[in-house]
Amino acid sequence: MKWWSRCCGRGWDDRALFKLNARVFMRMMKTARILRLRLACRGPVRLCSSNKPSPSPNSFPRTQAEKHRRRRSREEAILSSQHSTVEDKAVEWCLKEKIVYTAQTPHGTKKDTSLPFLSSYSPEYVESSWYQWWEKEGFFSPETHERLTHTEDQTFSLCIPPPNVTGTLHLGHALTVAVEDAIVRWKRMKGYRVLWVPGCDHAGIATQAVVERRLLRKEGKRRLDFTREEFLQEVWKWKNEKGEEIYHQLRRLGASLDWSRACFTMDPRFSRAVTEAFVRLCDSGLIYRSESLVNWSCALESAISDIEVDSKELSGQTMLSVPGYENMVEFGTMFTFAYPMENNDGKILVSTTRPETMLGDVAVAVHPDDPRYQAVHGKQCRHPFTNRLLPIITDTMVDMELGTGAVKVTPAHDHIDFLLSHRHALPRLTVIAGDGTMTPLCGQWLEGVKRFDARQLIVDALVEKKLFRGKKNHVMTLPICSRSGDIIEPLLKKQWFVRCDDMAKKAIQAVEDAQLEIIPHFYTKTWKNWLSNISDWCISRQLWWGHQIPAYLVEHPNSTDKQEEQWVWGRSEDEARHRAAVKYGVKPEDIILTQDPDVLDTWFSSGLFPFAMLGWPEQTTDLQCFYPNSILETGSDLIFFWVARMVMLGTELTEQIPFKKVLFHSLVRDKHGRKMSKSLGNVIDPLDLIHGVSLERLQKNVKEGNLDPREQLVSMEAQRKDFPNGIPQCGTDALRFALCSHKMQGEDISLSISQVLSCRHFCNKIWQTVRFTLGVLEQSTTPVGTREKTIPVSSMDRWICSRFYSTVLQCEQAFEAYELHTVTSALYSFWVHNLCDVYIEYVKPVLSQQNEGGMVQTDTEHSGRMRQVASTVLYHCVSTSLALLSPFMPFITEELWQRLQPFRPGAAAKSLCLEPYPCSSQLAHWHFPEEERDFLFVQEVIRVARCLRAQCGLTKHKPTMWAVCSPSQAKILLHFESPVLTLSRISSLHIYCPQSSDTLLSVPSTSPPKGSLIGVVDHTCQLHLHIQSGLDVSKHIAQLFQRREKLLPKLEGIRCRVQSPDYLTKVPAYVRQQMDSKVATLEQELQTIEEQLKVLQETQPTE
Repeated sequence: MKWWSRCCGRGWDDRALFKLNARVFMRMMKTARILRLRLACRGPVRLCSSNKPSPSPNSFPRTQAEKHRRRRSREEAILSSQHSTVEDKAVEWCLKEKIVYTAQTPHGTKKDTSLPFLSSYSPEYVESSWYQWWEKEGFFSPETHERLTHTEDQTFSLCIPPPNVTGTLHLGHALTVAVEDAIVRWKRMKGYRVLWVPGCDHAGIATQAVVERRLLRKEGKRRLDFTREEFLQEVWKWKNEKGEEIYHQLRRLGASLDWSRACFTMDPRFSRAVTEAFVRLCDSGLIYRSESLVNWSCALESAISDIEVDSKELSGQTMLSVPGYENMVEFGTMFTFAYPMENNDGKILVSTTRPETMLGDVAVAVHPDDPRYQAVHGKQCRHPFTNRLLPIITDTMVDMELGTGAVKVTPAHDHIDFLLSHRHALPRLTVIAGDGTMTPLCGQWLEGVKRFDARQLIVDALVEKKLFRGKKNHVMTLPICSRSGDIIEPLLKKQWFVRCDDMAKKAIQAVEDAQLEIIPHFYTKTWKNWLSNISDWCISRQLWWGHQIPAYLVEHPNSTDKQEEQWVWGRSEDEARHRAAVKYGVKPEDIILTQDPDVLDTWFSSGLFPFAMLGWPEQTTDLQCFYPNSILETGSDLIFFWVARMVMLGTELTEQIPFKKVLFHSLVRDKHGRKMSKSLGNVIDPLDLIHGVSLERLQKNVKEGNLDPREQLVSMEAQRKDFPNGIPQCGTDALRFALCSHKMQGEDISLSISQVLSCRHFCNKIWQTVRFTLGVLEQSTTPVGTREKTIPVSSMDRWICSRFYSTVLQCEQAFEAYELHTVTSALYSFWVHNLCDVYIEYVKPVLSQQNEGGMVQTDTEHSGRMRQVASTVLYHCVSTSLALLSPFMPFITEELWQRLQPFRPGAAAKSLCLEPYPCSSQLAHWHFPEEERDFLFVQEVIRVARCLRAQCGLTKHKPTMWAVCSPSQAKILLHFESPVLTLSRISSLHIYCPQSSDTLLSVPSTSPPKGSLIGVVDHTCQLHLHIQSGLDVSKHIAQLFQRREKLLPKLEGIRCRVQSPDYLTKVPAYVRQQMDSKVATLEQELQTIEEQLKVLQETQPTE
């Protein structure tokens, strides 16, 4: 048995092991979060918050067995009849009427916003026509920068992580688009010269596998039934179909990409860059050809990259379906057999999970200190089938405690054994061919037999020779090709490799020297760990689709050693011929060149994207202006396989780091915490969320997929539970806002449909707010004043203006830190909780010329001025908030902003996406911090007043209330008297300060009548409502008892914490102050409850 296999539980090489462990480490720092949209919160909140804290980056990584158990547990939960009541209710929805924009608008012309305003929000209506106009007008091109009135002499450039051309985009791509487009639109509105380049990756193995399956299904033909040129024509046809579908999805998501610079990795210009990179790296000695072990897919007959290898956890004997085999194949079993010692000197036992490789054994290894094998050091045993003598070698890598302590050595089919062959000068015998059959070295009885069929034949032969010692269950991880489902076979192949050591050191140094910033910063440790242990990179792929390697096998008259291959490379065959002539001293016409039929690893061409997309190696204007890119934003799962390679290749080929910052977002998971994956059948097309889709259509998509029966069952059951009525139409803006509302840095994102649906409700809130604002503006007789000259006068105008200033400042700071969830939270909180719930509710009677009692006021100069200022403040808060929201919700904000333009004072940009992004420095005259601070107390007073009214059942009547408070609180209430009366729905508020003389106040101070109901605001402020006739005294007494029972344990809990031994030394002073205030408030409220109970019980009629 392989000691490394038993230690690690997998049959992979050390390079793959380290990369996989690095992935495990990376995922360890993130955990699936069930996120909720807290739309009813009163204060500023994160729209999507996690229920539990992030795990520490130093947490111990989950084992493969634990991951397997968790996955099975999730699947069982889905298949069980258990339902989450909260979640099920959360996704309930009713079908909304779909209103379509039907006005005659030629493609690319501006939408008509003079049409009647809809009574409710309809995403299909709102999102029509705008993108075509934006694109035709060239708003997404960096050349638009010259047309801006607020330009900054700065550039901002990035590339979209090119999606594979193998299919459609999923929610993971939608997250990337939402994040990047928000940043891009923000920078463009800030006046930067912005370039965001779209593109598609040719995805060599994935695309070829898909097209091969398609041809087999439609025409019954395999790849080898075509010539290479014919097959590539079929791939190009398929690419043209799928590529356009992906670009359609990107446009539908509102991505403000510069389509004139769209880039495909197989385009002629890009292909020239790939060839140039290969030639330069060969010339510098960084690419070399060597024979080494690679991860081989026998089904594809190609080497594959580590990222294309999946792992399947086996708990013991497991029967699996393998491509090319009619019957199931047994895995998860450990076989033990004996090798006879030479000279009849006994036998030595070895164990393996792959007996078919024993024909390639060249030695048996033991630990030099193992006392059981001291006598066999340097001796030999004989192979029972080939009669070959196998030396018994000693190596400290052998674990004496595992198995028999003796291991078979198969250098040509095992990565660790390959390293041992170098250390002990052992031969390497290939016994499994690229097509998965046994080679002639195995003898006629096995030649041409499939590897897993040969397994049983070998076991039977060992039994016949009485060398078989049995088999047992074995926990292991099986490496599987993610593209074909085949079992990975390590094979010895001559391939092209990239030397990575020196480039990796430069990549590490770039981060340490702050030339490259990685966000979140905890990934810098992961970055250094992986790059410090990097191995050389195999870039050969035995495919037809891809960049054919520009290297040529040379034959010429002076060739003497036919065994030693002679290779040259060049940008063209003519250049390669000239190089060969110079290198070997022969005439060019005497040389025969054969181009390597292999293609380059897709990650090689992808690694060139940041500069190849700009025209490299030519020194184009774009390259000079936009390289290095400003930022790279991508999923955290690509840190090794794409990001690190871009940095290494970019630094080597351009002598510059390809981007200044790397921003990682986390993985998108489904509601059950599972990673969204085609192999699980839980991928959601973003267009299904935008347009809506029926359950039947979702189920049909799963059935048309390539899932095994169990995965299909789990996927369809999850859909039935999650989307019993299908997925509602949510629109692009709602989807983008929901995606950006999650904290992306360090936490996996569990996106539920209910969250997106809640964001659609937010869109309707925005729609209704603008509808109200337009009504106000249309009725106003005075024009809207400019923001710069508008000075708020009333307390509420000052408060909302200051809240708006603080919101703009918060958005500025959060955008600079790329914390988009903080921006969305601030904008949602301002619009819903400040603008709609408070200011608009207060300003309605002001604008309708009514007083707090509902009486129509005479149009005095003062009231007219108040209405004019209020309408101006309302206009600017709404209009400027639309600009703040525009990077996240480009469609609804453009629609509503355009409708507000007839009332705008002064000139405006042609489109909202070209407007200046609001800046806090331009709103400094709207900053009134004391108003914001004081209004927090006012909001508590309003809340308690409403509670008292509700307790008395006062739905329409506006009662009189008394406030018993401190002098400072009395001044605040007098300052905000009008909003207190309006929002509390009371007719008047009498203020009483028992600790102060009446002379300190501008109004008479009268004590409240006895027997009033009391509401506690804080430990120094109470509201009193005189008991009205008709009050249900018994019901109110029950409510007070219930409230008391709730407060008592809360107070006791705080007291326990305050009285703990380390409280004074470990708890900060400001926290102790907060706790003291809470205790005082709770004690005051409990005392008030006791007093109210006494009063009510005295008034309660006796039976």
